[in-house]
Amino acid sequence: MPKRLKAKNSNAGSSRQRILTAKSVSLGDVAQHSGVSTATVSRVINNPEKVAAKSRIAVNASIEELGYIPDGAARALASRHSGIIGAVVPTLDNALFAAGIQSLQRRLRQHDYTLIVASHEYDLVEELNEVKMLLRQGVDALLMVGSQHDPALLQLLDEKRVPYVNCWAWDSDSSQPYIGFDNRKAARKMADYLLELGHVNLAIIAGRTANNDRARDRVLGIRDAIEARNLKLATENIIERSYSVEQGRDAMRQLLQMDRLPTAVLCGNDILAMGAVAECQSNGIKIPDEISIAGFDDLDMSSQINPTLTTIHVPSAEMGENAAEYLVAQIRQQPLEPPAEIETKLMVRETTAKPRSKL
Repeated sequence: MPKRLKAKNSNAGSSRQRILTAKSVSLGDVAQHSGVSTATVSRVINNPEKVAAKSRIAVNASIEELGYIPDGAARALASRHSGIIGAVVPTLDNALFAAGIQSLQRRLRQHDYTLIVASHEYDLVEELNEVKMLLRQGVDALLMVGSQHDPALLQLLDEKRVPYVNCWAWDSDSSQPYIGFDNRKAARKMADYLLELGHVNLAIIAGRTANNDRARDRVLGIRDAIEARNLKLATENIIERSYSVEQGRDAMRQLLQMDRLPTAVLCGNDILAMGAVAECQSNGIKIPDEISIAGFDDLDMSSQINPTLTTIHVPSAEMGENAAEYLVAQIRQQPLEPPAEIETKLMVRETTAKPRSKL
């Protein structure tokens, strides 16, 4: 057995480093490391309630330290296919993700696959933990969101040879597989539209950019459009908030207190934009006569509110369907055309117009 797997108090480093080095940790390795039999390790994994607390704690500690991932697919079927696909999303409290996941599940069902969904609340360490759990369940493939992941997660998937795909993002220069759209390009499309209307004093109500490449890229896209016209975006004109109507209202309230009001506000998603609209309306500010407001996502309600919301249409259902076809083809080793970038669409509605004459 490799030396690095022998002692509990070795200098192997963090659990993340051990995941990177323990390429072929076996059930026997875990048993030897924790001082129990392989049968006990198996019971801890499959029926932990039947194992004494002392042994259970020792085994779980060894599993974490060695980076052991039980091969659930192999346990499930001799074919090494469990018929289960996992999806790990940032949050379940998002209508856009819900629509994409529903579409994914519907198409997977047509191929006789079951879907398991987990969320990580924009925490990359938690995302890694959720993926580990799904691998223990024997999932055949994974859908993830965005391009930003813990390096240990990508290494783990590579070592276990688990097919995966990233959605809601696009990176043509990456070796990772993507089915999605370019957030930076889509946000620039909206900013270009507002600048062409004559707006020069823009503000952004962005989503939290920490561990969220989609929110970050949308801000960068808006900056691209502004800088291309030799304009400036003041630091105080960028506000980050969590995705909720209340947070959108709070951010808009902060912008309304500025000495020089922006003539257009670009929001990181439609929910933030709806909060911004509501705050303006409660203060008697006419939209779009005094301030234009734009969203991103094109949720169903965005075309139904008053005034209707100008936004970027994100084809979440198409992404879910395409991701299902891609993952199933990868599992079955079927030929498949390389995924193409999905295009977004500017939806011009009632919340945007030319700026007021006096800035």
